[in-house]
Amino acid sequence: MTKTTLIEIVASNTGLKKKDAEAAVNAVFGAIEDELATGGKVQVAGFGTFKVKERAERSGRNPRTNQSITIKATKLPSFVPGKCLKDAVAND
Repeated sequence: MTKTTLIEIVASNTGLKKKDAEAAVNAVFGAIEDELATGGKVQVAGFGTFKVKERAERSGRNPRTNQSITIKATKLPSFVPGKCLKDAVAND
């Protein structure tokens, strides 16, 4: 599913115009992005939790030169599905 398809589904399910549905979808994604950018988490009951995971600095190897390199620490967004979502996917 693409973002455009999601907007069309939201528009048809809510009776909103596509422009209004697009604004609603963008607002939801924007709110999630803003919260994760500040280090918070977003919990949607029955659906799941969006949160930030931190990866520690680690050593790696350059495959071309076989030289040891240091990979710096980073933060990555992650999603943990809720029970209802897991059950819905498993029952299909």
